[in-house]
Amino acid sequence: MNPLSRKVRWGVLGYARIARESLIPAIRRSENSEFLAIASREEAKLSECRARFGEVRGYRAYDELLGDPEIDAVYIPLPNSLHREWTIKAAEMGKHVLCEKPLGLNAGECRTMVDACRSNRVVLMEAFMYRYTDRIRRVLEVLRSGALGDVRFVGSTFRFLLSNPASIKLRPELGGGALYDVGCYPINLAGLVADSVAGAQPGEIRPESVAARFVREGGVDVSFSAVLKYPSGLIASLNGGFNAHRRVCSEIIGTQGVLEVPDTFFDNAGALTLTTGDKRTEIPVAESDRYRAEVEDFADAIRTGRPAGFGLPETVRNAETLDRLLAAG
Repeated sequence: MNPLSRKVRWGVLGYARIARESLIPAIRRSENSEFLAIASREEAKLSECRARFGEVRGYRAYDELLGDPEIDAVYIPLPNSLHREWTIKAAEMGKHVLCEKPLGLNAGECRTMVDACRSNRVVLMEAFMYRYTDRIRRVLEVLRSGALGDVRFVGSTFRFLLSNPASIKLRPELGGGALYDVGCYPINLAGLVADSVAGAQPGEIRPESVAARFVREGGVDVSFSAVLKYPSGLIASLNGGFNAHRRVCSEIIGTQGVLEVPDTFFDNAGALTLTTGDKRTEIPVAESDRYRAEVEDFADAIRTGRPAGFGLPETVRNAETLDRLLAAG
């Protein structure tokens, strides 16, 4: 059978908010995928899923879902501390894996997960959905155009006020903390810029030095600030947290211009602002369906054998940078 003639059949491990609000609807909107099964240890969540999405297969154990021979791929939205275990188990059962970020709690975990998926010949991708937006496409267009001149600085912030004291984001045993939750986005953006301005392969350019400061409460970081210096002299100033008002924005500054990127990690319509000399230009950004684009890209990688759009070299580099920042702060 032509692999492009059949949709990729998905199972989801855990009925987390991001699964029910974002990924499952995206699978159902996609052209090349179908939502086949859900696993949850709570019967009420299985019932809720069926009531919302129709008659899907429900499993009370994650292992049972992985044992379903008709499932091609799984999405893992579990707490960060469980990503490694269930990614490896899924790979050993021959399932392709789209796993929420951060892929692992450290670079060592990530490498083990990558190795397990490669040895079992399954596709693995970290779910950095922001990379599937028109906003990021426009940013890359500006960088490649040379309009900024030699890029010297990138600043990026992603923070919000977390009002739920019971959130798993605040539980150290589950891999909580602001750096894992929101900090990985600015760090990934800085790497994207560093690769682009160097004309390097994705994931190739690493910071030569890092510095970081954290505010920690209850065993997790609730705020961080970091400075990264790259071999070209590019400086990245990155901030994040969930102990203050929402702020999501970035700027990229070169010798010839400045690019302002509001709502950097979202997929709403808007505009970038490019300033060169005294000239300010608004660059329109179209609304995107980032989760659907992510699902369809991943499914096409499975069906065609091509690499996924967001590659593992970037995932490993991001994890290495997170390790360095945690050690520095």
